[in-house]
Amino acid sequence: MIPEINVTDLSEKLESEDKFILLDVRELQELDFAKVTDSRLEVTPMSRLSQEGTNALSESARAKDATIYVMCHHGNRSMQVAAWLAQQGWKNVFNVSGGIDAFARRIDQSIGLY
Repeated sequence: MIPEINVTDLSEKLESEDKFILLDVRELQELDFAKVTDSRLEVTPMSRLSQEGTNALSESARAKDATIYVMCHHGNRSMQVAAWLAQQGWKNVFNVSGGIDAFARRIDQSIGLY
């Protein structure tokens, strides 16, 4: 079972100085519709991960002890990626339940919906 973080808790994390990676696994064209702006955001599309494996990740995300919150549109792709990372040995991986859609609807409508 992959642990999840809800969008309310993610919003609190984003307002903190906590060190983590918000890994957005949506395709690049999806970012035109909705995107969280934060210095801890890293975009690595799921399609790229499926082609390149962990080599697609940034150096900081390759650290298996990094805290990573994985986000997609609704939480399905991110759950798959979070489970895959856990299988590869990552210890602190969380799925963002509801994805960016839930974040936009409940936290910040200005980031957009699609």
